[in-house]
Amino acid sequence: MKKPSHPTMAPDRPLVTVVIAMVVLLGLVLLATRPSGPMAHLDSETTSDESGEDASAREVPATGDPDELTVVDPDHVVGLDEAELAYDGDLDVAVRYPVLPNAQPLTDFLDRTLAASVDAFDAANPGAESYEAEWELTAANDDLVGVRVTSLETDSEGTRECHTTYWYDTASGQTFESTRLFGGQEELAEVNGLVKEGVPDTAYTDTIHPVAALYDSVGFNPDGDLVVEFDAGQVAAPDEGRVHAVVDREETGPLLSDLGARVRDASTVGVREFAIAGPPEAAKDGQDDPKPGHLSPVDEEVDCSDPGTKCVALTYDDGPGGGTPALLDTLAEYDARATFFVTGGPVMADPLTVRRAYAEGHEIANHTLGHPDLTGLSESGVRAELATVQAQIYRETGYTPDLMRPPYGATDETVASVTADMGLAQILWNIDTNDWKDRDAAVVKGRALNGASDGAIILMHDIHPTSVAASRGIIRELDARGYTMVTVSQLLGATEPGETYVDGVPAPPEDGPSPDGDDGHHGDE
Repeated sequence: MKKPSHPTMAPDRPLVTVVIAMVVLLGLVLLATRPSGPMAHLDSETTSDESGEDASAREVPATGDPDELTVVDPDHVVGLDEAELAYDGDLDVAVRYPVLPNAQPLTDFLDRTLAASVDAFDAANPGAESYEAEWELTAANDDLVGVRVTSLETDSEGTRECHTTYWYDTASGQTFESTRLFGGQEELAEVNGLVKEGVPDTAYTDTIHPVAALYDSVGFNPDGDLVVEFDAGQVAAPDEGRVHAVVDREETGPLLSDLGARVRDASTVGVREFAIAGPPEAAKDGQDDPKPGHLSPVDEEVDCSDPGTKCVALTYDDGPGGGTPALLDTLAEYDARATFFVTGGPVMADPLTVRRAYAEGHEIANHTLGHPDLTGLSESGVRAELATVQAQIYRETGYTPDLMRPPYGATDETVASVTADMGLAQILWNIDTNDWKDRDAAVVKGRALNGASDGAIILMHDIHPTSVAASRGIIRELDARGYTMVTVSQLLGATEPGETYVDGVPAPPEDGPSPDGDDGHHGDE
């Protein structure tokens, strides 16, 4: 009697044996070569199902309307939660934002950034009443998460809807603003031209500039077309609501950064399930390289310390005024730069001119809310006067000034202390045209030109038509004399918050005083 044999892959079934072995081997190979990383998601696997169909053909379509950013169903994001911003001010605030497991850098960024947005709204609007914000996800794929925040700002003028979109890289722990989707400032400027062509006829296209404050909500629709959306009242009448432009993906593709291309690809794939498997490898916050939409008041091609370059700073106080656009036209004609020390009331009345001046390379600086003598105010009073204008400028441009000018040139230890704490240097002048007193264009022009010298800071006011008229002759003549008209920051270089500066006259050689006896120090002791 034969002993029963144990089950084996019997040699009488060679085909079955080979097939089974190949399947096992293929599984081991796929397991060994499967990409690793912090993300675990089921919407973009590259394996095949039983029928051999490639998973890419089974991807869920992205969700969203053609003129909207794509939308991710929060139920498809594992462990997604929500937090509410803590705010202890007088403003009525209800702000919520998403909390994803293993994405603490994103949580911290949203908490900090949304708090700053509330503070800026409160400071910039004396009639501020309430601030509400809700969120949605516009992408959750390929180690990327997109968070779109919709806020309702209510003040004495009514309620307006605003949008901001941020992008988070789960591997690096970095959060990016929307302008990072573009390759650089030149690419953003090209996009800006396409957007002007794509906005509705009701939009004021001459108010659309490639600056961060306007391009703070950018993403993609399901087809991969670029979607740029503006806040209510930002580039059109407030009753027009959300104004947007959709630009074809073929036109914008070459203008995207590497991040932008990744975001486009991630946004155009739907989500079955998305989870972040672990914290980022090396959490980072912020990037040092120049950000598109953030314009420096310093032109790197100009060196005012070069003995062969004569620099002068034209400065204008109290505006913007009705003649400021014409002044900007003249400055552009001669490729000249100026510094505008703006005051709160005019900024509220004409924010679009402030935005234009910033976009055209001029420096925007702080001249207080109501133009008081700061030496007569308490510390909190000085701070309030400056904080409002800081917030106004930031909300219109995305830029936070680091220069201020005390009205009447009046300053003291309290002003110095507050400005030091706020990161603001105090800028006075060494050429006073007295244009506020003598409303005569010829007189103003003569005073400016007679005092002009290398390193001069010239004081004028763009709220006076005679000063705007005088400026055309001043700018033309300075250009003819070989002067380079620069911003104050360009003239002075690095400044110390709280310190006072009156000019940017080049320092004397180390081996002796300058010919006019200047000791080379131009700030307060």
